Amino acid sequence: MKGVIAAIATPVTEGNTPDIARFLEHARTLLETGCDGLNVLGTTGEATSFSTTARQILMQAAASALPCERLMVGTGAAALGDAIELTAAAADLGFSGALLLPPFYYKSVADDGLAAFVTAVADATVSPEIPLYLYNFPQMTGIVWSETLVRHLKDELGPRLAGLKDSSGDLAYASTMAKIEDLAVFPSSEAVLLDARGGVFAGCISATANVNASLCNRVFHQGDEDALAMAVAIRDLLGAAPLIPGIKSVLAHNYSDRAWTRVLPPLLNLAKSSQESIVRRVNEIRSRTSSMLRNC
Repeated sequence: MKGVIAAIATPVTEGNTPDIARFLEHARTLLETGCDGLNVLGTTGEATSFSTTARQILMQAAASALPCERLMVGTGAAALGDAIELTAAAADLGFSGALLLPPFYYKSVADDGLAAFVTAVADATVSPEIPLYLYNFPQMTGIVWSETLVRHLKDELGPRLAGLKDSSGDLAYASTMAKIEDLAVFPSSEAVLLDARGGVFAGCISATANVNASLCNRVFHQGDEDALAMAVAIRDLLGAAPLIPGIKSVLAHNYSDRAWTRVLPPLLNLAKSSQESIVRRVNEIRSRTSSMLRNC
């Protein structure tokens, strides 16, 4: 997988379960309007707020209705058994990659312990195998996949360890990881897409690609610097608000569907005034995009 990958948001029913119909509609829209792939059930998809059963129901629906060669899925969990169960399910369903958070409850764990966790997941999911991607998000997990550890795992697992998603925002870290041979590195910001176009990174896995996929596509596939500026402006705007409720507010506007504003506890919806402000400001950036395209 490479290019523009949206960390796709998960719509939620009134009963706090994944809303399959709305999810599939949104997934198809993203794939048709600029995304090269989708990361199902990542942080933006509120994965860790769903039960393993709910996650597998959504995984089954996605794999049945969407092109699996364009899908990776978050299978990380604090419990080793849950991570193995989800990763094995992803492999059986044909996903192109499994994105693994570190086991995030215990902090200050040794690299050897983290290596044992990943190796156990890999050893238990060999038939069929699925490429593994490490997910580095220390602001959430309190754990960093260190360069030493990643190199050790790459030596041990070979091509089975396919890549790493970095949501730390530390481009020096991401650049260091990108120097590891045959490791596809995906920062979480659209800002790196020109670098990715030049081969430094494999692409980006971005939350805000939920709402700016076409701009990201123009950057990665055409080298459009104006589109990059606008994509980053949307990212900065949404990043200044609670990110997931902000993205869902924009999606609710895009689809004229208030159900999209639902988030799972402990997250909270934005106040209506905040939702309206975010939508208005995103639309202002989009209007500049439309003007830019007319003048091309």
